[in-house]
Amino acid sequence: MAKRKRLTVPPLGGSAPTAAPETKSMIGPGLAPAPISRVTGEAAATAALREVAEELTSARSEGRLMLRLELDRIEEGWLVRDRLGIETEELASLMTSLATHGQRSPIEVADMGEGRFGLISGWRRVTALRRLLAETGEERFATVLAILRRPDTAAAAYVAMVEENEIRLGLSYFERARIAAKAVDAGVFATEKLALQQLYASASRAKRSKIGSFLGIYHVLDGALRFPSALPERLGLALARRLEEEAGFAARLVAALAAGAPDTAEAELQLIADQVAAEPATETPAAEAGQGADRPVPDAARAPRPRSAAPASEVRPGLFLKGAARGELVLYGPAVDEAFCERLRDWLTAQA
Repeated sequence: MAKRKRLTVPPLGGSAPTAAPETKSMIGPGLAPAPISRVTGEAAATAALREVAEELTSARSEGRLMLRLELDRIEEGWLVRDRLGIETEELASLMTSLATHGQRSPIEVADMGEGRFGLISGWRRVTALRRLLAETGEERFATVLAILRRPDTAAAAYVAMVEENEIRLGLSYFERARIAAKAVDAGVFATEKLALQQLYASASRAKRSKIGSFLGIYHVLDGALRFPSALPERLGLALARRLEEEAGFAARLVAALAAGAPDTAEAELQLIADQVAAEPATETPAAEAGQGADRPVPDAARAPRPRSAAPASEVRPGLFLKGAARGELVLYGPAVDEAFCERLRDWLTAQA
């Protein structure tokens, strides 16, 4: 058994007690024992770093962490954009704001993998930054602040895009109708009615009904209108009614737009208003049209079709009722589908 060595107590003010030389030699040359406090501290620091890393990863995936991404990693065509474009003056104003104050609000993106990100919302900001980068070449415009979103479905991504634009600036009725139709075309929603219900779930039924009316305008006049987003609500609803009521009106309006070639939104709106206010064109019955042009046309055929005795009224959300002067009764709107017609037919049969 090794013999115990007595510690030497130094005089007052001297160094701390030291072990005998034999004890020091047992530790080994150049080695020193690691204090328990240091080992414990290193373990705690490692655990803290791991926790921070996990929290950052969670925050990134949950959209609580702002990212700075290169513009060339943003896929703007990932969704069909709800905005038709941006006016020159509006774009210039946004560019000035970004150049002066920087980007204050992040865009929203979805991770597509392989370093690519699909744009959900923020198309105007991305467009302005790209223009600034092209004009100035400054590196500060080469990146964009973004928040990562993880929409469960394509429908959720479209809803997020629409909601963000509605909150920030608002979409025109034509743009609202267009994106509903485009989402159906892309297979995101089964029907336009379902698209309206989900894309504009927070809107009132009356507002969704109006958007539904603009769907008719989109289907008939998309491509013929140069400034469709400028079409105001009141004129648009009147236009939708005229398109639905008069079979030949769409062709005449398209021809008038092509002939007039309005180069401003104001001129186009005035042309549309004039066409909507005009009396219906005289129509020749088909039976007489094939019997020769020399046959006189009865006065009744020359007379314009009677206009409505009263404007249409919404009897329930999505269902409009209009009574015509000659005893006609017209029901129309998004609520008039095949199932509605079947129920109405059964009810009328039962009443008879």
